Formats: sequence, C-alpha cells, structure tokens
Amino acid sequence: MALLGGFHHVKLPVSDVHKSLEWYRRTLGLEVEIEFVEDGVLRGVALTDPGRTLMLALREEPDRTAGWYGFDPIALAVPTLQALHTWSDHLDALEISHSGIAEGSVGWLISGITDPDGIEIRLYTQQRRP
Repeated sequence: MALLGGFHHVKLPVSDVHKSLEWYRRTLGLEVEIEFVEDGVLRGVALTDPGRTLMLALREEPDRTAGWYGFDPIALAVPTLQALHTWSDHLDALEISHSGIAEGSVGWLISGITDPDGIEIRLYTQQRRP
C-alpha cells in the first residue's frame, strides 16, 4: 500500500475571510502562506505557523459556515504540558474564552476556543499523561 505522510492542510469555511484571518493571526499566531484572490477579491487564505508544521486554509463560504457552528474539527498539537500552560496564559492575555487546561484521553487539552464563526479549535498535548 502507498504511504501517507500526515495532513497537507485542513480547510474551514468562514463567513468573512478578513475577520477570520485577523482572529487566526492574533489568537494562534498563524501567518498567510497563500492568498486566493478571485476577480480581485480575497476569497481564501492558507495559513501556517512560524515553524511551518501545519497549514490551515480558510475559505469564504458563508452558506456553509453555519453548519460548523459549535463543531470541533481541529485539535492542534502542543508539545508539552508546560507549552500548554503558555498557551493558556496567551489566551488569557488576549481575553479569549477557553476551558482552561483539562485532562484528555491521553494528554492534556484546552477546549472551548471558538473562532468568529463559532468553530471550536482545541489545543492538545503530544506529551502523554503518566
């Protein structure tokens, strides 16, 4: 069987690409890798983290966005519990509502981080609990 090498990217529908772009930049520190311009209008972006370990695409699709409200399609990997504490402090400083740090199935996580369209993003440690 042919091998897979992880995810290339994940794409989310958003109602307003400019508003969502600002939120993902401010909240998660992601930066634009690719812009998708159609007829002179920005319709989507591909974002990446400073270490280029992930790519998240946002596509302006207002009619599809409502169905994602309250859904949690993404858990972003955080290396350690200590790094998760740093994320918690960062979110608190930005006054971004979140669950706080909780025990997950195998590690620790922060849930309840919602983007402007109500899509939940979780942060989950790669470090496992003993």
